[in-house]
Amino acid sequence: MERYEEEEYLACCGSTQFAKEMVKASPFESVHEAVAAARDIWFNKVDVNGWLEAFSAHPQIGQSPSPNHPTAAAQWSKGEQSTALATATTSTLQELFDWNARYKHKFGFIFLICASGRSTAEILADLKKRYPNRPIVEFEIAAQEQMKVTELRLVKLFSSKIKSTSKGDQHATVSVKKAEDRVSIIGGHLTKTSESSFGKASQISTRTRPPITTHVLDVSQGSPAAGVEVCLEIWKGTHPRPLFGEPDVGGWVIQGSSTTDGDGRSGQLMSIVDVVNPGNIQNKF
Repeated sequence: MERYEEEEYLACCGSTQFAKEMVKASPFESVHEAVAAARDIWFNKVDVNGWLEAFSAHPQIGQSPSPNHPTAAAQWSKGEQSTALATATTSTLQELFDWNARYKHKFGFIFLICASGRSTAEILADLKKRYPNRPIVEFEIAAQEQMKVTELRLVKLFSSKIKSTSKGDQHATVSVKKAEDRVSIIGGHLTKTSESSFGKASQISTRTRPPITTHVLDVSQGSPAAGVEVCLEIWKGTHPRPLFGEPDVGGWVIQGSSTTDGDGRSGQLMSIVDVVNPGNIQNKF
């Protein structure tokens, strides 16, 4: 069973709350178990401020980590951006810098993406595609990208610990090879899909919240909005759905409602399921 210090988990994800919760949940029998715990902690226990803290721990894409970054995190960050930097030109780096600045000005945090294996052109394309998003939508996407980075780094963390204790141990050497292969597989997979997975472990649902939740942010205060009534509706009308701003002629069916807590998170708006049928869904406040 593997046990790590808070600083080591902090290198995987820059949220102090995340690192403390991982220490509480440890030790772990395997990296699979650690990843499952990490997903539960990140999406169900870390609050909005913890997410923002983790986002701010990353350097902007195309830039080097600051001297304040933990050594392991700085090394991993350089490796994750290696493809982007290798495919960059002076003009694309400048364009990336300009778009990073525009993104941060709009959303209040840096553009976050699991950069492993991605070229500068691919990263720029994703940044431009995500820029029109509403802040709450982009906030959730950034959290998903952070989880992808965390999963990769957890595998590297476990792999490095095995290496340090594997001198002359044939069985441990085999374990190192398996862990390194796993890093390669995950890295390749994350560049092709927006949904991170991790072998059979990720196919087992660990969901403890509904697939649709809502975070409400008070942009005038720059903080979560508590005490806001949220209603989730799905369009069931037989006629075309009215566009935003048009009068409601009936056809929206309520799925659930709740009031946001002190962290701006809604309660349970629908049943806890793994698959949501396609449809037109809206939140009312």
